[in-house]
This record gives sequence, structure tokens and C-alpha cells, in this order.
Amino acid sequence: MPEAHASSFKAPKGLLFVVSAPSGAGKTSLVAELLKRDSALTLSVSYTTRPRRSGEVDGKHYHFVDHQRFETMVAEGAFIEYARVFDNAYGTAESSLRETLDGGEDLLLEIDWQGARQVRERFTDAVSIFIVPPSLSALEERLRGRGQDSDAVISERMAKARDELSHWDEYGYLVVNDQFERALADLGTILRAERLRTARQAAREQHRLSAMLGD
Repeated sequence: MPEAHASSFKAPKGLLFVVSAPSGAGKTSLVAELLKRDSALTLSVSYTTRPRRSGEVDGKHYHFVDHQRFETMVAEGAFIEYARVFDNAYGTAESSLRETLDGGEDLLLEIDWQGARQVRERFTDAVSIFIVPPSLSALEERLRGRGQDSDAVISERMAKARDELSHWDEYGYLVVNDQFERALADLGTILRAERLRTARQAAREQHRLSAMLGD
């Protein structure tokens, strides 16, 4: 076993957690609660051209920009991924991700499977997590329970959900949201396990390890 020396330890960069799920699987609620309970985790803030809704704060919920500014950022290659949804556009700036991670902060990115695939191409060590509902019937029940969409919209969302679910095997972890607290605990376990990997722990505990090894 090679000797460990204090000089060989380097402060680790932050971890990038990428979380995806079909609409109605409960991802947003799980992520919101996870962020409340894990003070070491930061949510990535995306750019969007959609109008700011009541209660939303620029720079906290989204970076709100106009279409011209967004297209300029696209042309400049600022986004690691972006998508146009109906009349609005959404994108994740690569520079802000790298700045946060280089500063040693763990970052969580909520994104669909297409965006997640693009992110993994640039951040090969990203930890990817896919959240699924317990069943399609449960998913449809949740969508109808919102009371926001017509039958036609729900049918469209269900068709899209089936397509999204087919990409579960592209992710490193799979969490079933059949019980909220259990799914939340599973997410917390994944974060904890990734933070306990040898290279990361060695950087944090270098003084302890050096003292025990006599370095």
C-alpha cells in the first residue's frame, strides 16, 4: 500500500449532482426539501427568457433575461446545455457551474434527460440520479391531483413521461419516489456516499491521516 503524505492531498472540487425525473414524479418537492436539510448543497440557477412569476427572485429561482441576451449567450457558447420550450428558452451557464465547483461547493442541477446527457459529456464525474414514480397510474393520479391541466394536456404529459422513463439506465442512481421520506433519505444517502469516497475524505482528513501515519 503506497504511503500517504500530507503534500499529496489536494482540496477537492465540489461535486455536481444531476437530478432528472418525468413531470409529476415529485422531483421538485424532493429537491426543495433536500436543500433545506443539506446546507452544504447549492442549487444551480438556470437562465430563462420566460416572464418572472409572482414571488420569484432574479438570481435565486432563475436568471431572467430577454430573448436577445439569451441568443447572444448561445452564440458565445456560454451554455453547457439549453432548450427552447414553446415560446421560452432555458439554459445552464457553464462558467457558473465551474466557478461553484472550483470553489469546493457541491452543486445540484435539476434538468431533463437530454440536458443531463449534455452535462455528462462535459462533466464526466457528475453524479447522476433519476427519480421515478411508483407506477404510471400513480404518476397520472399526481398530475390530475394538481387540478391545473386538461385531459388532453395530461395525456400529452403521460406520453412524454413514458419517453423520459426509457432513459433511466443512463443514470448512476435510481430512486423510486413511492414514499416521500424514504426517497428523500435515499437521495441523502447518495450524497453522503459520494462525499465519503476515499479521495475526497483524504483531502478533508489529511491532518488526521498524516498524524496516524507519522508523516
